[in-house]
Amino acid sequence: EKRTMTLIGKNVCHDSVYINAAKIFQGIRNKKPKDKMLVRYGDDSVSPALTFEDEHSQRVSYELAFNALKYQELLEEILLDSCVYPCQSIPDELTSLLVVMLYDLQDRKFEAREIFDEEEPVAEVRKIEHFLYSFRIKLAAALARYRIKHAALSIEYILPETIRKHEQRASALPLCVWINTFKTSLQDVVRDLKNKGFTEVESVSDFNRYTYCMDQHCHDVLFFPSSLKEELLNSDLFADCKLLLQ
Repeated sequence: EKRTMTLIGKNVCHDSVYINAAKIFQGIRNKKPKDKMLVRYGDDSVSPALTFEDEHSQRVSYELAFNALKYQELLEEILLDSCVYPCQSIPDELTSLLVVMLYDLQDRKFEAREIFDEEEPVAEVRKIEHFLYSFRIKLAAALARYRIKHAALSIEYILPETIRKHEQRASALPLCVWINTFKTSLQDVVRDLKNKGFTEVESVSDFNRYTYCMDQHCHDVLFFPSSLKEELLNSDLFADCKLLLQ
């Protein structure tokens, strides 16, 4: 049986990830003066308790929260321009959930999310999901108007150039991976990688498609080309926690 890890942006985000991402976003969002605040959020004076199913869900929750923060102005503008917000049925306490789920919805090109039978449903998440999806045409149109207004090929081009360059550099960095020696050994990982078609090279400068290299100082650390991130995270080595992404 193939074991995989669920990735964000592939129609597979779990309810618990949305809840945790909303709690994180509530604490880190950009706060505007009251006279300029058109989108209102609930009380954030008390730090919410976060409960993660595992390390992967924690990483995905933070990734979603920070993506929502990065595009907060755009997401709020979409809600306002589409006249989807304000809405009496959505209290201020759920605005953060509304924003993070809107980011994920547009990241899926406004397609429906895949629901897993074994997943425990969260009422607030399903309520916001149904609400946003019912207005997906208006939301998509508002996003298109925003992009035309800013002459942006995609939402990434809306970001300041310094941030775009920083993200481009970060995405090109090699993946740093730890070998979980509680579950496996370097020899077993090397053998498994070889069976999967990987070739060991001397350094990152020698990277090709299916290649990796060892850290010269830490023998339980491997580097892979950044282009292999999704494929590696969906491999059994990561699903079994034999390899851990740094």
